[in-house]
Amino acid sequence: MRHLPGVALSCAMLSVMIGHAHAQQARPFHLQEATIASIHDAFAAHQLTCTRLTRLYLDRIEAYNLRGPSLHAIITVNPKVMERAAELDRQYTANPSAAGPLHCIPVILKDNFNTADMPTTGGNVAMKTSRPPTDAFVADRIRKAGALILAKANLQEFARGGMSISSLGGQVRNPYDLSRTPGGSSGGTGASIAANFAVLGTGSDTGQSIRSPASANNLVGIRPTRGLVSRRGVIPNSLTQDEVGPIARTVTDAALLLDVMAGYDSGDPITAFGKGHMPKSYTQLLNKDALKGARIGVMRNLFGAAERHREVNAAMEAAIARMESLGAKIIRFDLAEYDALLPAMDTQPYEARAAMERYFAALGPGAPVKTFADLVATKTSAVQKTLEMEIAITDGMNNPTYKDRMLNRDKLRLAVSKTMADLNLDAILYPLQRVLVAPIGAADQAERNGVLSNGTGFPAVTFQAGFSAPTASAPLGVPVGGELLGPDFSEGRLFSYAYALEQANPPRKAPASTPALPNEP
Repeated sequence: MRHLPGVALSCAMLSVMIGHAHAQQARPFHLQEATIASIHDAFAAHQLTCTRLTRLYLDRIEAYNLRGPSLHAIITVNPKVMERAAELDRQYTANPSAAGPLHCIPVILKDNFNTADMPTTGGNVAMKTSRPPTDAFVADRIRKAGALILAKANLQEFARGGMSISSLGGQVRNPYDLSRTPGGSSGGTGASIAANFAVLGTGSDTGQSIRSPASANNLVGIRPTRGLVSRRGVIPNSLTQDEVGPIARTVTDAALLLDVMAGYDSGDPITAFGKGHMPKSYTQLLNKDALKGARIGVMRNLFGAAERHREVNAAMEAAIARMESLGAKIIRFDLAEYDALLPAMDTQPYEARAAMERYFAALGPGAPVKTFADLVATKTSAVQKTLEMEIAITDGMNNPTYKDRMLNRDKLRLAVSKTMADLNLDAILYPLQRVLVAPIGAADQAERNGVLSNGTGFPAVTFQAGFSAPTASAPLGVPVGGELLGPDFSEGRLFSYAYALEQANPPRKAPASTPALPNEP
């Protein structure tokens, strides 16, 4: 049986594990761009307490969520988070060696992850008082690892789309360019982590909803292999396409959160496929020299060729050149099967009704909305037409089109696997989005490439590839995300390639719209 990783590890041991100086030799703590290691080092050096850290992040949410740039990234702040922080301080004072691997690390959950102590709304006004009876499986694991659930993030309502707008939370704004969306559907999480509202965040990914906000907000995100992480207790879209995973500012922090999230859950049987495929820690696989000798396939038909693609292509070509300078062999190829199968692989509309009815049945008699039909009947949703389309599909998974699409997913999975074998590839590289993230008010996110992962079930890590040219509305430029995809359970390899790039040329830039507050260390 695989136990929750690192529960018995001390903060100092964690620092050693990820290659930092001993906690007692910690450098002065800075809140901006803080990491798990820098926070734990500051605790061990008595530079910081959990209550002080929590207050600093709450001050940033107060200053920038509905004021200042008005990011609208947060729906609910945990009303008891300061009490929990004080409790963690007492525990740490009594026995520092018992601290969990995420001791007092502030985490923001996308507001489709069930939390028993806060509403779980999906961004919908009719659900604003819906409080599930138990935490989502991964939310429970995150708490048990010692983390603080600081807040719940705004999202594209019910994760149906990529613009990150909801009837309850409004439109999330991209902190790098306030005229643009933050990607989606986990855009509130992405904007929050980019703006330094917390250290770690969670997202769900039916199409590309972890990786789209990672790309748009200069972050690291991962859609894990199907079966690695439980989806139980997350408001669903699809039985076959849904996954959940981390969003963070660094590869190491994303890997540490995946350590905690991954694990077998009898309540989500698909996780049986993940048993035996998890290392003790993904951080042990990180290697700054990982790209030496790696064979990286660049999938040309996931790049655009028009003027609108120029800035994304430039950022990606620069990332490719960095990979080559670090010893990677680049092999460019086309996968014609992808273009042929792309229009007929989406299974979500045929599974949504059954998945949503199952979710509402588990909420209990006190829920403000008791069935999917009740939800649609409220006519309150920012994605009302989508919900009405889903509930109208009465034959669902018995529909012949659904069965054809399941076969097409297998065809794509085979085509990708064969291509990687024929070319002896270690990973496939492409931009998550062929154009810059969409402006607010656009019809939808255009030209995203996340289907390669969601259509095959293979894992994909989105990393910071670069920025577009600065403009008046985007003083640093708009972030561009690259994506690395590999075969089942290759998360460690993909993380390591992204880590090698990160260490050679640190890619993070904090957004100008949310600067340090006067009281921040």
